[in-house]
Amino acid sequence: MKKGQIIEGTVQRMDFPNKGIVEMQEGVCVVKNALPGQRVRCVVNKVRKAKAEGRLMDVLEPSPLECGSPCPHFGSCGGCTYLSLPYEEQLRIKEAQVKKMLDSVLDRQEAWQFEGIKASPVCFGYRNKMEFSFGDEVKDGPLALGMHKRGSFYDIVSVTECQIIDEDYRRILCCVKAYFTDLQTQGVDVGFYHRLRHVGYLRHLLVRKAAKTGEILIALVTTTQAPGSAGTSKPGEIQERQIKEEELLAGFREKLLALDLEGEITGILHIRNDAVADVVQSDETRILYGQDFFYEELLGLRFKVSVFSFFQTNSRGAEVLYQTARDYIEGCIMPKEEGRNGRAGGKIVYDLYSGTGTIAQLMAPVAKKVIGVEIVEEAVEAARRNAELNGLHNCEFIAGDVLKVIDAIEEKPDIIILDPPRDGIHPKALDKIIRYGVEHILYISCKPTSLVRDLEVFLDRGYEVVRGGAVDQFPWTANVETVCLLSKLNVEHHIEVEINLDEMDLTKAESKATYEEIKEYVLEHSGLKVSSLYIAQVKEKCGIIERVNYNLPKSENSRQPKCPLEKEVAIREALEYFQMI
Repeated sequence: MKKGQIIEGTVQRMDFPNKGIVEMQEGVCVVKNALPGQRVRCVVNKVRKAKAEGRLMDVLEPSPLECGSPCPHFGSCGGCTYLSLPYEEQLRIKEAQVKKMLDSVLDRQEAWQFEGIKASPVCFGYRNKMEFSFGDEVKDGPLALGMHKRGSFYDIVSVTECQIIDEDYRRILCCVKAYFTDLQTQGVDVGFYHRLRHVGYLRHLLVRKAAKTGEILIALVTTTQAPGSAGTSKPGEIQERQIKEEELLAGFREKLLALDLEGEITGILHIRNDAVADVVQSDETRILYGQDFFYEELLGLRFKVSVFSFFQTNSRGAEVLYQTARDYIEGCIMPKEEGRNGRAGGKIVYDLYSGTGTIAQLMAPVAKKVIGVEIVEEAVEAARRNAELNGLHNCEFIAGDVLKVIDAIEEKPDIIILDPPRDGIHPKALDKIIRYGVEHILYISCKPTSLVRDLEVFLDRGYEVVRGGAVDQFPWTANVETVCLLSKLNVEHHIEVEINLDEMDLTKAESKATYEEIKEYVLEHSGLKVSSLYIAQVKEKCGIIERVNYNLPKSENSRQPKCPLEKEVAIREALEYFQMI
C-alpha cells in the first residue's frame, strides 16, 4: 500500500475506539468510523511497514449487521458510531474490544474474572448534558446550532432530531435556533463566533437535565463582542436594526420560559467567554432566571450540580457503574466487623480524582472514612455541599493535584479508588499510589487504552487484577467505561525457596543470546530498534544477572533514559523466544 492509494475491502472487526480493520494482501488498513461487515472504499493517508491508515470515502455495501438508523443526522453528525446496529451487537463489539485490550496485559498473570459488559438501562434520550455549537453547515450558509460535522472542525449540523437526547432538549434546541435566526432576518447581527477570524457573538448552548428530578439548567455562551447591526444590507433588503444585549437576552429568556416542556427549567444563565480555544468555559456568568444549579439523584443520594460540575452524562447508566464499583469494594471489606456501627471493616478509603464526590459519597456508608482529592476547586466545593446535603459526615474533600496532595494526608488508606481523566494517571502520581501498598485498588476508566497502560505498571509492582468488566455509559458512541479491581499479591500464597548462589550459574540465561541477536529479533518481529541499555534494563527487571554492568552512568548525577513500554514488551518477547525467561 502507498500513500494516496485508493483501496476497497471489507471491515473485519472494530478496534477501540472506532477503528475499522480492513485486511488486504498488502497488509492491514485502519479506517475510522466504518462498521464490521461493511465493504468500503478508502484512500490511504499514512503507511508504516505493513500497516496503513485510511480515510473513509464510501460505503460500497452495508454490513449485514446493520438494521437502519432512527436518526436522520447519523453519518453526518460526529456523535454516534454504532447507531445503525442493534444495541446487542454494539454491546458485543465493546465487550470484545475491552476484553482484547485487558488480555493483552493480563496474560502475564494468573486467571482473573472477566464479567463482560453491563448495558445502559436506557439506550435513547439518556444524555443529561449537551454542549451545542453555533456555526453554519456550509461556508456562509444559514445559522446552525448543533454538533460538529464528522471529520470537520468548522461545519455544524443542526441536530434537531438527535436520538441520544430527549424531547425537551430538542425543543430547547429548535427554540433557540429559531429565535436567533428570526433576529438575523430582521437585520440584527447575532452571528456566530468564527474560529479563524475570532469575530462573532454566539458560541455555545449548554443544556443539562436531571434524569430523576427533571430539573433543567440552560446556559447561553457568547463572546463580549456586543451584538449590533449586520452592516451588509442593500437597498430593498431588510433594514439594519440595532439591539442592546439586555434586550436580546431578555427575549432569549422569555422564549425559553414559554416552552411546553416535560421537565422544569430551574435556571437560565448567560456566560461570557473570549478564549480562543473552542471550549465551554466562563470569564463571567450571570443568572438570567432562577439559579445556577439543579439537583440529580443517584442510588438514593441527592446531588447539587452546577453548570460546569463534572457529573456522569448518563445518570441511569451511572447508577449501574457506581453500583458495580460499590459491589467490588464491599466484596473487599466484608464481612463486617462487629462494633463498627455498620462501618464495614473500619477502612480508610481514598477517592482520587473525585470530581464532585459522587463515588466518595456512595462509598461512605461502607467505610470508616472517605478522603477525596480533586484538582478543580469548584468541584471540591460541590462535593462538600453534596456530602452535607446527604448527611454524610465521614467524607473529607481536598482541593489539589493528586501528585502533590497525597503526601500531605496524614491518614493512610486501606483502599484506593481511582477514576482519573481520559489520559490516565501521571507516572509520578502512579508511583506514589503504588507505594502505599494497599491491599485493594479499584480503577474506573473511561478510556481503556489508558487503563491498560497503567495496569502494566501495577503488574510490574506486585498487583494483579482480580475481576473486571465494562459498563456501557455511552450507547451508540465508541466510548465505554471499564472497572477493574486490583489486589496486592499475598506473599503467604507463594512458596519460599532457599537458593545457594554459589551452586548456580547465574549467567546461564545471559549466554543464550547476545545483545545483537536480541536487537535483530526485536527489529524483525516488531519493527522497533532497541539499544543495549534498554535490553539491560529489561534483563534486570526479569532477574537476569550479568557478569559486568557495562551500562553504568559515567557520573552519579547522570540520568539514563528509561525503556519505553512498547520496547520493553518487544524485548521481553525476545527473551522468551531465546528461553532466557
